[in-house]
Amino acid sequence: MKKFVNVPVYFGGRLPGRCDLTFGENVVSMDAREDAEEIALPERAVVLPGFVDEHIHGAGGADVMDGTKEALAKIAETLVKEGTTSFVGATMTQSGDKILRALRAVRESGERPSQRGARLLGVHLEGPFISEKYAGAQPQNCIEPPSVSRFSVFEKESGGRIRIVTLAPEREGAEELVSYLSAHGIVASLGHTAASYGDMRRAVAAGARSVTHTFNAQTPFHHREVGATGGALLSDELCCELICDTVHVSVPAMQVLLRCKPRGKIALVTDAIRAKGLGDGESELGGQKVIVRGGEARLENGTLAGSVLKMNEAVRNFRREVRATFPRAVDAATIVPATNLGLERSIGSIRAGKRADFAVVNEDLEVLLTVVGGEVVYRARGLDL
Repeated sequence: MKKFVNVPVYFGGRLPGRCDLTFGENVVSMDAREDAEEIALPERAVVLPGFVDEHIHGAGGADVMDGTKEALAKIAETLVKEGTTSFVGATMTQSGDKILRALRAVRESGERPSQRGARLLGVHLEGPFISEKYAGAQPQNCIEPPSVSRFSVFEKESGGRIRIVTLAPEREGAEELVSYLSAHGIVASLGHTAASYGDMRRAVAAGARSVTHTFNAQTPFHHREVGATGGALLSDELCCELICDTVHVSVPAMQVLLRCKPRGKIALVTDAIRAKGLGDGESELGGQKVIVRGGEARLENGTLAGSVLKMNEAVRNFRREVRATFPRAVDAATIVPATNLGLERSIGSIRAGKRADFAVVNEDLEVLLTVVGGEVVYRARGLDL
């Protein structure tokens, strides 16, 4: 066992207070056991729950759609550098064969593609059940109509590891699929959609629980038809994903979202692609050339193509730019996505019996140390522990 002694620890809803923490694979107790090895932390370090990213395509030069265990391991090892201890790997609209290959790799990799990386919680199936009009960077020629039978093929190949499905609720067959997903404990997330407000509310009634990267790739708010965005803002049942890089969504728009949504209904995501962590230059997304410049990833036609956002940066932006409180900013990257996924009993907060997954940060939310299952998997350069 290991322990932190007299350190600031964030417990849900409360600002950090100093305490001791003993842990093995799970959190053992809020005191310092004599037989546990102490990990000394810098004076201003704060222990947070490990971040949970429910929507990420890639990082460190690897992508979920590469369809290999090696790519998933690379993503997992890259994410711990930003304090992310759990992630849901996102596919994208591609040919059925390519999607099936990616799902197979997730199934074969298990929860820990790398013992030095983050947990792989499963799959976010982003497409192919989306709207052509709001496809964004997703190839339109591979879009398919929503279908329970088609989804079942994907689900079988994943080994039952699909946790979220992004779909356009206005499409024929969508309501049936939403009902099926809800009945099987899978999150139906409304996104890449030309939905009206009525479409959104019907999807909620059928069991939809989430909105994919709110404001992006969906019908905008209009005073005579508030569209998908209005449905997201007005439906307290829906947990809204937010790419908080100040590029995908303006600060005032994010402030509107913060004011409209109840506590526990905004989940920070990165929607990051393989270019994350590699700096400016050329990259790729679904066979399309992506140009990364100044922290923005775009196709050659200028369309935003995911992000290169790090999760600790998203929390910092939500706190400083959007003016969320510290507890709400941290919760949006931890317990909120964990709850949306139905995994709040094991991850997302620091409690006895829960996984010992921690992001240790300084006052600027720079990651000093990342712990997954009680093991230190990342140390910031120059940090001698």
